[in-house]
Amino acid sequence: MFDFLKKLLNPTPKVVKLDINRRFQLVSRVGQGSMSKVWRAIDGRTGKTVALKLLDIDKTKRLESRFIGIKTKKPSEGEVALSLKHPHVVQTYEFGITTNSEQYLVMEFVEGVSLSYLVDVQNEVMKRNRLRMVVELGEAIEYFHKQNWIHRDICPRNVILDQEYSIKLIDFGLVVPNIPEFQAPGNRTGTANYMAPELIKRQRTDQRIDVFSYAITCYEMYAKRLPWEAAETLDAVLQHINSPPDDIRKHVPDIDPRVADAIMQGLALDPRDRWQTMTEMVNELREAYLNRKK
Repeated sequence: MFDFLKKLLNPTPKVVKLDINRRFQLVSRVGQGSMSKVWRAIDGRTGKTVALKLLDIDKTKRLESRFIGIKTKKPSEGEVALSLKHPHVVQTYEFGITTNSEQYLVMEFVEGVSLSYLVDVQNEVMKRNRLRMVVELGEAIEYFHKQNWIHRDICPRNVILDQEYSIKLIDFGLVVPNIPEFQAPGNRTGTANYMAPELIKRQRTDQRIDVFSYAITCYEMYAKRLPWEAAETLDAVLQHINSPPDDIRKHVPDIDPRVADAIMQGLALDPRDRWQTMTEMVNELREAYLNRKK
């Protein structure tokens, strides 16, 4: 009875839906993820250029349906993104629902290139700056973990570099809290080639799956290839997760030994053999970077 009166006296606030086309001038499409579209847009309220992200309704519902039955509600991408404040994490200003019932996020617009592009071209910018980039990305994930989240989709396409080639971690659509309910076996989401073995095998997961994905990303930044033969499907990935990764020194003979060791430990198939926290791994890479600078 008390709960009924409480709800009656304190009703849930009405959600005010935003008419995107009345507020924003959509300039051009700048990206499309598996669950969203991103526009370069001019915000009519401020006159600033922003990135406007619109989440696909059906795909978002399918993702959220995976967490039905869990006592703790999975936070939305907007809720996660708005809580993050770090120089190497893209800043989110606002989130809500459009008049078309889509979830939207208003974010800083980063003029730059995807890390996946630099991995592919392996130009002088990449070779000259990659250890710094590796450290910056690690610091972004370390911060993310300290907020008690699991990203679940660390890979080059979810990283942008601005015009100074400084890292910005993006895309928080698969993020879950780092608590037992969301660590339970069964929820296999992410990008196949970057999934940790325990995730693929539907075992219990924790933040060490991000350590594994980060190590693969670092490996690619140096070697322009994955530690195993690339696979297009989860079934194909299953074929190689029981095999040790190629030692990065085989493909990059002149790599700093300390960097090589750090990356290879991050790729351990058994999470107990990996770096247990991002802080441990980043500290090792940061030391290598600072020693190189001296």
